[in-house]
Amino acid sequence: MHHLPANAALISIDVQQAFDDPVWGQRNNPDAERNIAILLDAWRSGPRPLFHIQHRSPRPGSLFHPDRPGYRHKPEGMPLAGEPVLFKSVNSSFIGTDLEARLRAAGIEVLVIMGLTTDHCVSTTTRMAGNFGFETYFVGDATATFERTGPDGRHFTAEDMHDTALASLHGEFATVVTTREVLAALEKGE
Repeated sequence: MHHLPANAALISIDVQQAFDDPVWGQRNNPDAERNIAILLDAWRSGPRPLFHIQHRSPRPGSLFHPDRPGYRHKPEGMPLAGEPVLFKSVNSSFIGTDLEARLRAAGIEVLVIMGLTTDHCVSTTTRMAGNFGFETYFVGDATATFERTGPDGRHFTAEDMHDTALASLHGEFATVVTTREVLAALEKGE
């Protein structure tokens, strides 16, 4: 990482219990939540801002509906008292929220993004962050996704989906980094 200013913001996206449901299929990166917890702990030890994003579906049958257990945060990504939680109902954390306004008002120009899932909400938020001109870091090992079937019936493993999402983002919308690299930047006090 080139630098991590004192007001760089960590954005934790959709670390919710809905993603534990077997309906999603096979998943990659079983260490994602552990890395998310490590980054949250490290971030909380300093003055840098932190934002939690929580998906809230208006559809009663959705795993992300507030009345369903899946709506709740996973223990590893649980917000602490006083930490801002923004609620979204679409893929991007910028649409239907005041995230951009909060970042701009605080003079934040650097974002570190993690969460679930790599190729959906985390990628969509990252793409918009890059388009908005934020210097954006995507923590590849603090994200995970699921297997998919394409419109032609071809199967793509969770690892394939994750890797192609990282390849698509890196150098265009963000710089893909590891948890270790973020921790090293925090230790340096950059």
